[in-house]
Amino acid sequence: MERNSSLWKNLIDEHPVCTTWKQEAEGAIYHLASILFVVGFMGGSGFFGLLYVFSLLGLGFLCSAVWAWVDVCAADIYSWNFVLFVICFMQFVHIAYQVRSITFSREFQLLYSSLFQPLGTSLPVFRTIALSSEVVTLEKEHCYAMQGKTSIDKLSLLVSGRIRVTVDGEFLHYIFPFQFLDSPEWDSLRPTEEGIFQVTLTAETDCRYVSWRRKKLYLLFAQHRYISRLFSVLIGSDIADKLYALNDRVYTGKTYHYDIRLPNFYQMSSPKIRKSPLTEHFRNSRQYCDK
Repeated sequence: MERNSSLWKNLIDEHPVCTTWKQEAEGAIYHLASILFVVGFMGGSGFFGLLYVFSLLGLGFLCSAVWAWVDVCAADIYSWNFVLFVICFMQFVHIAYQVRSITFSREFQLLYSSLFQPLGTSLPVFRTIALSSEVVTLEKEHCYAMQGKTSIDKLSLLVSGRIRVTVDGEFLHYIFPFQFLDSPEWDSLRPTEEGIFQVTLTAETDCRYVSWRRKKLYLLFAQHRYISRLFSVLIGSDIADKLYALNDRVYTGKTYHYDIRLPNFYQMSSPKIRKSPLTEHFRNSRQYCDK
């Protein structure tokens, strides 16, 4: 305890105090370095935010090193600032190389700029998502899924073209680019459950879509919670868009117009009222969400 008090006394009490202060200001290089430090610490997060921070901090340390060499003539101040400049420069090169090395095919570039980038998804995270998927071509009039036959074993997102959704030959709606092909089916099943499509999905034009295998995607969700939350938001939004698009098409046999979002609509059991086939398409999804 006495040693600590004596050390504190030597550092504070017996340290020489400045008796006179310099009247003239430091050179322009010193003030430029201070400005670069202030602006550099205002950088944001993410890869480009780090590039901004390390570039300005590196320039600030370089200016401080020049100031120490030219004006102060202090080897220790110069050495420390030069070492910090080298560290910032190496960090900048490393991050720039990581950003530069991330390249995607045309489909993934469109997908990222249209869907994932507006949600603030970084390129490294999107690369993880892209590496778990595959790009598939679906020719015109070929089926992505057939009612009562195709098993639900993947999740797909349309990149180009148009898909027609039907039930027992009755048209329900279209699926357009950057919409999921099978979001209601995906949401209606738990990870351990299996199921088959209750609708038929047919390509009206030549289509290309990105597909994730079900088991592989659940494994990705278990490893990356952010990706799991991201897909949960995307799938929920996609289902909501489909429900709103179908709302004007729902009519009963007595020509009454019902809102398909109302729970009572799913539980109408009167034999006099004919239910639209599209309610069967979303029934499992809605009941699972209500739980």
